[in-house]
Amino acid sequence: MFLYNNKLNLFSLAKISQKYLRVYRWNPFLYKKPWFNIYPISIDSCGPMVLDALIWIKNSQDSTLTFRRSCREGICGSCSMNINGVNTLACLRILNTSEKFITIYPLPHMYVIKDLVPDLTYFYSQYKLISPWLINSKPSQGEYLQSKLDRLELDGLYECILCACCSASCPSYWWNQDKYLGPAILLQAYRWVAESRDSNMVSRLNFLNHKMRLFRCHTIMNCSKTCPKFLNPGKAIALLKYKISAL
Repeated sequence: MFLYNNKLNLFSLAKISQKYLRVYRWNPFLYKKPWFNIYPISIDSCGPMVLDALIWIKNSQDSTLTFRRSCREGICGSCSMNINGVNTLACLRILNTSEKFITIYPLPHMYVIKDLVPDLTYFYSQYKLISPWLINSKPSQGEYLQSKLDRLELDGLYECILCACCSASCPSYWWNQDKYLGPAILLQAYRWVAESRDSNMVSRLNFLNHKMRLFRCHTIMNCSKTCPKFLNPGKAIALLKYKISAL
């Protein structure tokens, strides 16, 4: 009886180790409509993250599968996608869970170039609009020194990797991304407003003081819930609104 139970346990473990990745596919050059491919994988044959499984599939099962990836450490933001309904980074999403099927889409409400690769051209053009660099019109006397307290203000802001997970989860951005900057860009905008060495704060706030660029945010807070780096874009947007009201 003891041996029989052991065999059952081993059989159960074997079933758990088998996963099925249901991956969104689309090739605009070959087909007019998207489709899904289901890839069986064993968690023992690849690394521990969803990105490892995708790389294994591309190397061993389907070389046509297309996705972005680079650092594999949650730093570059390249492998952002929607995994089982949540926008996250594939390199940070654990593969060995109780879920037998894992459904993977590209980031929602963005133009798709191919398979899991969204077009982020407009997203980065919005980033350029906020002038994400230090602007200081004061004559330099050497280093621009910063106190420890001022540096502390940047924690929770500079860590943003522009993966677009938060913006792609925001309903306001879904329908108004031609005008609304979105949570990722507004988080970066506040990073430079909070920068003590920058002398362009008023101009930055005046640019953001617009019913669509900033105030289209309705505080739904999807952005803060989905951020794979555990940042809080909703709080940064609220602080921007507060600073504009104090002008």
